[in-house]
Amino acid sequence: MHENDIITVNIEKFSNLGYGIAKVDGYVIFVEGACPGDTVNAKITKANKNFANAKTIEVITPSTHRVEPFCAMQKVCGACQLQFIDYEYQLELKRQIVEDAIRTIAGLEIEIPKPISSPDTKNYRHKIQYPISETKVSKRILAGYYKPQTHEIVNIKHCPIQPEICDRIIDFIREHASDYGISGFNEKKHSGDLRHVVIRSSVKNGKQLVTLVVNATKTFDRLDKFAKAIHDEFKEVAGVCVNFNSKKTNVILGKKTECIIGQEYIEEDLLNKTFKISANTFFQVNPKSAENIFRYVKDYIKANYEKPIVLDAYAGISTFGICVAEVSEKVVSVEENYDSTQRAIETAKINKIKNLEIHNQDAGEFFKKEKRFFDVSIIDPPRKGCTKESIDEVFRLTKGHIIYVSCNPATLARDLKLLTEKGAKVESIQPFDMFCHTYHIENVAIIKV
Repeated sequence: MHENDIITVNIEKFSNLGYGIAKVDGYVIFVEGACPGDTVNAKITKANKNFANAKTIEVITPSTHRVEPFCAMQKVCGACQLQFIDYEYQLELKRQIVEDAIRTIAGLEIEIPKPISSPDTKNYRHKIQYPISETKVSKRILAGYYKPQTHEIVNIKHCPIQPEICDRIIDFIREHASDYGISGFNEKKHSGDLRHVVIRSSVKNGKQLVTLVVNATKTFDRLDKFAKAIHDEFKEVAGVCVNFNSKKTNVILGKKTECIIGQEYIEEDLLNKTFKISANTFFQVNPKSAENIFRYVKDYIKANYEKPIVLDAYAGISTFGICVAEVSEKVVSVEENYDSTQRAIETAKINKIKNLEIHNQDAGEFFKKEKRFFDVSIIDPPRKGCTKESIDEVFRLTKGHIIYVSCNPATLARDLKLLTEKGAKVESIQPFDMFCHTYHIENVAIIKV
């Protein structure tokens, strides 16, 4: 098998990164744009000793689960890898991804139920992050997502997985940035003004928070005027902020953000609690699906405990802590990001929550020094999961259940293996579909210590 070879293959399975899996004489081929049940002609893009990567160039016999994508840009945009597969089968494939990870990595035979579907499968994405560049000759602004495995921007005029107002705001920026002397970013030369546009969108009231990420360390007059023009153009825009990121990095947001006009936050409601979300605040991109997760965790605690002491670790703005506070005796929340902890304190006051204790500290450091024990520990770590030391400490501090919320089945499985080796028992794992039409899947694992 060599690069650029074209082969005909039957797609047998699905990988955890959203590729169809085929075998030719035992040799594994990962095929982009293919669904189990397809027969396709695929072009080899990379060949190794043990496996190859390929791209579908023609569907000979389609799977019964193959559908026409509802977005015209699906094949060139890297955001919605699975949009050509019907939604119910997407959920089944995601269930299989979780099941395979738990079985092969954690060594556990646990029945994984069907994922809880997203209430919305279109217009569900309420945080968008568009990289910005410009054409070489005409200097026309480009805004969109990167093509898969490249840093080439697909100039997206309409994205059906985000609110329609976001398209209009981005189009205004694309059309009028040059009127204010704002240039697009050149990644190779590290030059130009506008690196990204980030929009947070509220389900509650349709308000938008626009953040212009610029290649600068302080604001400047033409940028301020452009920010005000965006605010004046759209009644839906609650505020326009500027984030400063002049570093040579792939990280989107820098540490410093300044509100130029309007409010520096939008509001969102979850389980009858109001949350303020600012530019640097971590908050789930699919609030309706996130609410299903918070309700699931709250209901579990209420059904199994009478006013427990709860630990909320890797807490962000203490969303879990605030949502479960009314069924808890006390919630101790731990988050290392200062802005998030300040927003959590503010949110607790807004919602009149008085049994929430908030710590601005690295979770691992907090665990080491903590002497109290908790009935329930909720851990919601980043995609890389927990360190072994943190797993050891959470196990030590918990006397009832650990509720592990994860966006990565592989690191969840790795950490569950560590917990079961210490004697914990995984009682259940429930997937939730937070990112429709992608291979990503959120999970809530209930673990008896």
